[in-house]
Amino acid sequence: MNLDDFMARLAQVQARGLWIELAALVACVALAWGVSRWFGRDQPSDSIWFGARTFDGLLFPLLALVFTELARRVVHDFQVVVVLRIAVSVFVSLAAIRLIARVLRAVFPASTLVRLVERTVSWAAWAGAVLWIVGLLPPVLAELDDITLAFGKTRVSLLTFFQGTLSAGLVLVVALWISSTIEKRILREAVTDLSMRKVASNAIRAILLLIGLLFALSAVGVDLTALSVLGGALGVGLGFGLQKLAANYVSGFVILLERSIRIGDNVKVDSFEGRITDIKTRYTLIRAGNGREAIVPNESLITSRVENLSISDRKFNITTAIVVGYESSVAQVQSILVEAAKAQARVMTDPSPIAYLTNFAPDGLEFTLHFWVTDPEKGRDNLRSAINIAILEGLRAAGIDIPYPQRVLRVASLPEGFQQAPMAPPV
Repeated sequence: MNLDDFMARLAQVQARGLWIELAALVACVALAWGVSRWFGRDQPSDSIWFGARTFDGLLFPLLALVFTELARRVVHDFQVVVVLRIAVSVFVSLAAIRLIARVLRAVFPASTLVRLVERTVSWAAWAGAVLWIVGLLPPVLAELDDITLAFGKTRVSLLTFFQGTLSAGLVLVVALWISSTIEKRILREAVTDLSMRKVASNAIRAILLLIGLLFALSAVGVDLTALSVLGGALGVGLGFGLQKLAANYVSGFVILLERSIRIGDNVKVDSFEGRITDIKTRYTLIRAGNGREAIVPNESLITSRVENLSISDRKFNITTAIVVGYESSVAQVQSILVEAAKAQARVMTDPSPIAYLTNFAPDGLEFTLHFWVTDPEKGRDNLRSAINIAILEGLRAAGIDIPYPQRVLRVASLPEGFQQAPMAPPV
């Protein structure tokens, strides 16, 4: 149908027929919303089918599309259809937008590029819907088919290029959807270890994306045997220019499979100490207690020395030191230190906090308090500060002195003619 046909249809529309179409459209939308609402009552807010508010998921536009198409076919036998035909194209575009947007948000929740992809897909889908409604889509496709691009001895039309891009995009989105569903519904229940679940999800996603890409290329007529040449060139490139990148990817899978370093472990790499928050295929994220985050290439974790502070258990030791006067009671000071640590909810009771007399300092007795926590990612300095404040208040309440640093200055000789001032009498 071209633009003239569309204008002819508009001229044939009568008021009574328009109201019939509008009533049918409202009924279809209400029925789609009711069915989606019924089945989406107990679904999570990140569900691809239902979304956070039922109507912003994929199921609602799909049901509305099916019901509206059925209504269009029924009404078409009695009168000229315009409104329902427009609604069908609108729901097709809306379903495509919801599919891509919901899947990308579920797979890449923290990616800023997802928003750009959503906007691009939305503009393209709505533009296609408008062209189809007014009847300009067939001539536009014909013009795109006449425009060809030369790739060596092969000429490809723009229409074929856009169709291939669309097919590959849809297949890859479906592959991502399947991998995300497998990870959420199967791996979370079958695999309890977070690192093994990560490597399994990465492997499944890579295999599904590869299969989806091959199907998409085959669907648009690309000869897959030509990819063998590309594979050989890629192997040479990995062997020379991309060897570091390939080493990081391989090291990522080795780390996840060996489980020598796992997500949640507290590690020290060079002089940076923190908790592993994520192990990706190329790098590992380590977050320090002060919020700073380091991106460490996986190859460095394989080839260099790494201290895993959680290799045996999840207990993390924190210490604080204080100096008191020599006349203080050792047992009383130890009791105050231990009680100050026990008063904090984050401090473990097993092993219990313990205080040692570690040094006879020049200014007094030096005590070191040891206590353990299981959540160092929540901060160590804030906990140490709270315990130090409690220690200070406890020592002051007990009348225990915290001495100032004292230094004795001895003068070996004075210059000639120097007269020492008389010392002031003691007060």
